[in-house]
Amino acid sequence: MVIKNVELETVCGITSALPEHTLPEVAFSGKSNVGKSSLINGLMNRKALARTSAQPGKTQTLNFYNINQAMYLVDLPGYGYAKVPEREKLKWGKMIERYLHKSKQLKAVFLLIDIRHDPSANDKTMYDWIVYQGYEPVIIATKLDKLKKSQVKKHLDAIRMGLSLTPGTKIFPYSALTKQGRDEIWEYIDSLVL
Repeated sequence: MVIKNVELETVCGITSALPEHTLPEVAFSGKSNVGKSSLINGLMNRKALARTSAQPGKTQTLNFYNINQAMYLVDLPGYGYAKVPEREKLKWGKMIERYLHKSKQLKAVFLLIDIRHDPSANDKTMYDWIVYQGYEPVIIATKLDKLKKSQVKKHLDAIRMGLSLTPGTKIFPYSALTKQGRDEIWEYIDSLVL
């Protein structure tokens, strides 16, 4: 997709009503600090549309980015070690669950995993939970530039095993630094929404 126009159109907090869209949506989920905002900025060819931070837990809302008036990228709050009270995390979980249940336009949920590490218990829980909600998560293995080429296959296999992925589950290795994987991710999104 050629990005002509992008805007952060809707921000939904815990108590906000979900927007009633007619355009297709794809959602991005991942542990705090896995590189979700960097991926979204990379996909949209923008430097700072999605706010990146060294501090985990920056995204605390559902952020709907309108792309070319043709589709939405939806940034979900990160999970894991964000320094927020447990009751806040539970509210985020309910908000995400409500979105996954109620969105009539959601075409895919992408789950970001740091390629350098085996999936955590939180990653596995999130993967299983997305499956339970009726979606087949697409995996994006972030921070690809931090590995040597010769290590990539071994780490992708570790993700497949750690999440007990069903055969045929899509995995896209991605680097925010080099943008490697960007075109493949867009090609797949285009196949879902166009």
